[in-house]
Amino acid sequence: MFQAAPTLAHSNVIPSSSPAFGTPIHPIRLHNPPLQPTKPSILSILLPPATLRPLAFRTFTKKHNLTLTSSALQALATFIGKHCGSGWREEGLAERVLEEIAKSWKKSGGGVIVDGEGEDLRIILRSLEGCMRGGKITQQKGPSRHGSFVFGAEGNDEGVKGLEERPGLLGREDSQTSLGISGLDVEDDEGEDHPKDPRKWLTIIGAFEQPRLIYNVGQKHFEKAGAAASWLPSPSHKTHLFRHRYNLVHQRLLRNESFQTPTIAPSRASSLQRSSSTLATAQQAYKLTPIANLLGRSGSSHLLLGLLTIAPTGTLAITDLTGSIALDLQHAKPVPEDGAWFTPGMIVLVDGIYEEEGSTAGTGLGGGGGVGGTIGGKFVGFSVGGPPCERREITLGVNGVNGAGEVSAGGGFGWVDFLGVGSERASGSRMRRLEQSVLGRTARGALNEGRGRMVIMGELNLDNAMTLRALKRVLGLYAAESAEDSPMTVVLVGNFVEHAVMAGGGSGGSIEYKEYFNSLASILSEFPTVLQAATFIFVPGDNDPWASAFSAGAATALPRKGVPELFTSRVKRAFATANAEAEKSTGKKMDGEAIWTSNPSRLSLFGPAQEVVIFRDDISGRLRRGALRFRSSDAETTTTTTTTTTTTTTESDSQTEHGQSPESSAPDEAHEVGESMDIDQAVESAESHIPAAKATESTKATIATDLRTARKLVKTILDQGYLSPFPLTSRPVLWDYAGALQLYPLPTALVLVDPEAPPFAVTYEGCHVMNPSRLVAEGRRGVARWVEYDARTRRGKTRETTF
Repeated sequence: MFQAAPTLAHSNVIPSSSPAFGTPIHPIRLHNPPLQPTKPSILSILLPPATLRPLAFRTFTKKHNLTLTSSALQALATFIGKHCGSGWREEGLAERVLEEIAKSWKKSGGGVIVDGEGEDLRIILRSLEGCMRGGKITQQKGPSRHGSFVFGAEGNDEGVKGLEERPGLLGREDSQTSLGISGLDVEDDEGEDHPKDPRKWLTIIGAFEQPRLIYNVGQKHFEKAGAAASWLPSPSHKTHLFRHRYNLVHQRLLRNESFQTPTIAPSRASSLQRSSSTLATAQQAYKLTPIANLLGRSGSSHLLLGLLTIAPTGTLAITDLTGSIALDLQHAKPVPEDGAWFTPGMIVLVDGIYEEEGSTAGTGLGGGGGVGGTIGGKFVGFSVGGPPCERREITLGVNGVNGAGEVSAGGGFGWVDFLGVGSERASGSRMRRLEQSVLGRTARGALNEGRGRMVIMGELNLDNAMTLRALKRVLGLYAAESAEDSPMTVVLVGNFVEHAVMAGGGSGGSIEYKEYFNSLASILSEFPTVLQAATFIFVPGDNDPWASAFSAGAATALPRKGVPELFTSRVKRAFATANAEAEKSTGKKMDGEAIWTSNPSRLSLFGPAQEVVIFRDDISGRLRRGALRFRSSDAETTTTTTTTTTTTTTESDSQTEHGQSPESSAPDEAHEVGESMDIDQAVESAESHIPAAKATESTKATIATDLRTARKLVKTILDQGYLSPFPLTSRPVLWDYAGALQLYPLPTALVLVDPEAPPFAVTYEGCHVMNPSRLVAEGRRGVARWVEYDARTRRGKTRETTF
């Protein structure tokens, strides 16, 4: 009854180390351990760097725009020889590894130059070493020292995918997740809690805060300026200013299809026929000739790229980095006909024939004989045109945007951070997704409605009572809107006084100038809802201090700083009061602010997604005063007298020599150009939102003239890629800060405030250019005029109201 239960024999035949407790010697294994895969053996080889150089150049330089140093090439050759062995070329092992290293280098924030002596490349190679198996990058499971680089990898989930298992992601050049360290950027931020107000994503970048980048011709990329900027630099910086500007235009031309020689080179066209980057054809290939190479080639036809200058003898000349030569434009025609201005200080393309000094008449001071960089003889030009413009997408290497907001990029300068807000390749896709999430799509296809608007008013003369009345009327329109639909930014552009202040003019001194802004503060205080929900940006003009104290209204040096804080205290107090009242009444903190920035200035919206440049200058009047005068086609057929030499003249003289007014020449513009010159269709088809007046003949003629003037101005500035294409004697420039005047890459929008030009909003090569002109319309009593820019549609329009 009390018999002991029989003891069951343990299934483990191994004798127990403790018979009393029946503990086995070894732990009991419930299942057999998985078989460890055998690691394929790779016989390491000693791979010379010179043997790997062609493949590394094709992968890093051609495909990813990276430059390998000799030390980096040595490190890559050692790594591939060790882990890929003798099959690095035949089996394609090295190409996959190099591709992954290049992507990892970019995603880790590496520069354009891959240096093997730094720690960045060594960290990437050490991380890849743990993933190498049989010469290939394989997957890993479970936590490891590589899994920490992967966002979202937890526990035993797959942290790093094998290349062969992810063909969908490898189709993109900018794949962010081909390896753990290549996916440092977050894939999708749609689930994150980001600000819904587009004003939170707005950044104001002054001219003196913009990164100073220099184009390196040898490396073909941008690099930061080594020395600190100075207001009084050495004279050599003046030469560097022209050299940098010329190099930018030259590399832009070499990237244009019209200047890329095809495999089977056709005969070169006799003259310039295109001036737009979108009109290039495979049958048309131009070749630039340096001026120094003209020696000994008399009577031959060449295409020159250089700076138009006035020689010490008073004649017109063209200069490049190799030399200078006298220019004869008696028989030249502009391309397109009456489509752009050409003034000294611009970089232009001139097609013509070189004549040596011996074959030209006259041995005066004009014959340089090659002394001082001047080539003897002269260059007889037949066609003169501006360098073709390059679209922003081409410059940044953005090939296309899909529905998810992701871009496929290759080539270009997508990895360059031009404004200090992030590069296109690093954060462009993410910021575009945020832009779509915040701004959304335009409902009902409407233009200029909602929160994503910018209100731009120009020539705000505070010493004029009519201006204050017009400003009060405009702000009243936006104060009547709801807070959700009010504009996010209000840009007020000077001149803030009609005459130069503190220069003995009619606008008084510093005390009067401060009183003008006190009057502005009183008007702004009447609209607290607008102040609470918007960012007010103030851009000065030439009549504003302190530059006006010594310029007396003349052209001041660019870029120039904003209005001093001495005069802005009352305006800032109005914003602080409006925010405090809103917080007291609603309990919600408001952050309306006033920012006093430089001229020019840039607005960055959603990082590199949108860039808006604001510039105040009487640029159209300066272009008319200094423009070259060309013989019209009508004058050539009806006049047999000797031609006059090419000189600078005003626009009225140019119209007199053409023998017809702009209104009468516009309908026959296409016929006058002829077969050898075509009108730039990109300018002719530019979209415009100039408001139409009553349908009368006089108003139609006025609108046509204003539109033609606007297109001419826009094409001139954007083709130059520079905001001040004038001699330094007529428009001074601070040499070390001239980079702030560059329009490369082209901005999304350009606000060109010019009171002497008619208001317009046109688009050229993807860049939307707007001019609000004066707030108080000239010649029209009681009419206020300004511009609204919609960040959603990236288009603007002029608006008018009566007061």
